[in-house]
Amino acid sequence: MKEQVNGYFMPTINLMGFGSAKKIGEQIALTGKKKAFIVTDKGLSNVGTPELIKGYIQEAGFEAVIWDETCANPTDDNVHEGVNAYQENQCDLIISLGGGSPHDCAKGIKLVVDNGGRVNDYEGMDKSSKSVTPLIAINTTAGTASEITRFCIITDTARKVKMAIVDWRTTPTASINDPALMVAMPASLTAATGMDALTHAVEAYVSTIATPVTDCSAIKAIELVSKWLRDAVSDGSNLEAREQMTYAELLAGMAFNNASLGYVHAMAHQLGGFYDLPHGVCNAILLPHVCKFNVSANPGRFSDIAKALGESVEGLSDEEGAQKGIEAIKKLSQDIEIPANLSQLGVREEDLEIMATNAMKDACSFTNPKTATLEEVIEIYKEALK
Repeated sequence: MKEQVNGYFMPTINLMGFGSAKKIGEQIALTGKKKAFIVTDKGLSNVGTPELIKGYIQEAGFEAVIWDETCANPTDDNVHEGVNAYQENQCDLIISLGGGSPHDCAKGIKLVVDNGGRVNDYEGMDKSSKSVTPLIAINTTAGTASEITRFCIITDTARKVKMAIVDWRTTPTASINDPALMVAMPASLTAATGMDALTHAVEAYVSTIATPVTDCSAIKAIELVSKWLRDAVSDGSNLEAREQMTYAELLAGMAFNNASLGYVHAMAHQLGGFYDLPHGVCNAILLPHVCKFNVSANPGRFSDIAKALGESVEGLSDEEGAQKGIEAIKKLSQDIEIPANLSQLGVREEDLEIMATNAMKDACSFTNPKTATLEEVIEIYKEALK
């Protein structure tokens, strides 16, 4: 066998379950720091979540500053606004509060605070040299898993491209997944983030660097999404569905944080950077089309995915089982009212070539199970437009 060293990246401490957010003070105490910079967004401020977390922090005897300027797809400029606010307030640790956008923005802030320069300098793999500032990630959505990963996605405003920063030094010091913070999530966001989690698990399972460790996390995540996402979307107050989806997104994050991703994410990043579209929705639309392209590389794996989605594949060839899995993904998207195609999101055919070109350079593309030509990536985009 050829030599290959596989790493495993994960925050040192991970708290899960109802009421876990109340433990934020204990986590700050472990860092030895005193003044937290809470990176969040206006949507959460409008429902009072940052003030709730700030209250827990103050009750534990620490200070906190709320910065709720994170935009939906954080940009390089957005990150540097956060860096300036962090430094002006003389904070010494960062807390990200929200879904993928606040977590990614906070990671970008941490990179620049610790290493200097522009966040754009860290595009690619492990470009930083220092990790000084503690980062505690409190999650409020069940999808991105950015609270546990070394992935940081930031839009380069000049190029209109989402930069994939993959750096172990952005891995949070600790993560908190409290389902109580997710009950107020609207159905559309629950649906989009849930499909993001499914995409993470599917792409990790068929990745060229998947291992038995990532496989078990990915398959269990797929099973949980298939069983609980519809319930979480239809009734946001269903506490069991909310809790099970937190485990699904966490497991999916554990899988892709170590096995990486594929063309779905590489292509979705371009849609987000070019059109400022919601990441989870883009993933959901692209997923069955990319799966169809990839099946020939490893049909047995895609048949496994079908089984995890609850499909019976007994007596079927791997290719036939894989097709049932793709149809099950489409049905799940339909059931939770994900838009049917990219045309509904305003994507234009004349933009596909530049997006496909950039997708092929995206760090997530390197572990896709099948290598595509530029023309094939464009064709996948075209199929997703229909």
